[in-house]
Amino acid sequence: MASPIRILCVGAGHMGRSHALAYHKLPGFQIVGLVTRSAASRTKLNQELGGGYPEFSDFHEALKATKPDAVSISSYPDTHAEYTIAALEAGCHAFVEKPLAASVAEAEQIAAKAKSTGRKVVIGYILRHHPAWTQFITEAQKLGKPLVMRMNLNQQSSGDNWKTHRALMQTCSPIVDCGVHYVDIMCLMTGSRPIRVSGIGARLSDELPEGMVNYGQLQVTFADGSVGWYEAGWGPMMSEEAFFVKDVVGPKGSVTIVAGKGAQEGNSADVDGHTGAQALKVHHSALGPDGKFSKPDQLVATEADPGHDGLCEREQVYFEKAIRENLDLTAHLDDAVNSMRIVAAADQSFREGRTINL
Repeated sequence: MASPIRILCVGAGHMGRSHALAYHKLPGFQIVGLVTRSAASRTKLNQELGGGYPEFSDFHEALKATKPDAVSISSYPDTHAEYTIAALEAGCHAFVEKPLAASVAEAEQIAAKAKSTGRKVVIGYILRHHPAWTQFITEAQKLGKPLVMRMNLNQQSSGDNWKTHRALMQTCSPIVDCGVHYVDIMCLMTGSRPIRVSGIGARLSDELPEGMVNYGQLQVTFADGSVGWYEAGWGPMMSEEAFFVKDVVGPKGSVTIVAGKGAQEGNSADVDGHTGAQALKVHHSALGPDGKFSKPDQLVATEADPGHDGLCEREQVYFEKAIRENLDLTAHLDDAVNSMRIVAAADQSFREGRTINL
């Protein structure tokens, strides 16, 4: 049996915790250290994992001390480029939570460094590993072209969730942080090139840095005529009406994710509900001779929801496979950079008051 991949875990928030749980559980990995700026958060995570893992407050010191085979980076986006490039230069593979970086330029630097070092970089696009979402993509591709893709995820956050959101918004708006997930899905659905992006935004709290917005919406147009919009808002002021919209319309009908607890009132800030899917509702547009619908709508059962921690475990199984089987991740990295271009263009559009051509 191959030796386990020695991995250094960075970050202990929602995502960092879930990834660390996966590494702790999977026999293909061995955690060699936990890195966070907060002593309390890493100690809490270490205790949850059973204790005994070395703890560090500085990433670069941890990288030098542990000499890992790979790093898992779930820290704030403004650290992603610095940490990932340092890891690649040290000969490590890297798993990086989305967004890949805080800017398109940084994302391109990471992609270039991965290519030059021959190391693997996997980005945390969790929806790519969700059975219901992969089925959602497949059903959308049956609807003909062009597609109209409508998606949002608004979070009525308070307490620790609002604290986390405020920390993220020191450097990154919701439309950038979360938007990369959904524009990635749109790109997979259309298989077409994005050509034009526009965006709007609003600052709904004085607790944010000047110039930062906690609500935004982007609209993207693709070369095949498909269009999509994505909306994201964070904070105690957000409404929970229609906060979980995930559907696609095409000439042949539509397909919608029917959410379970994820769409129930009070759950908009629940990370487990953000990926949830109870079923897919498929609508057929074909009409019969009488002018009425020739087929009834269908509820398509999906594989049982793995849950947030289960999805993170699937991501790490893929990361291990990419390393051990030397998978070509060129398209994977290109997709991540492309998603960054779209959300960055939306932010630019809002700030400059114009549509951005890609």
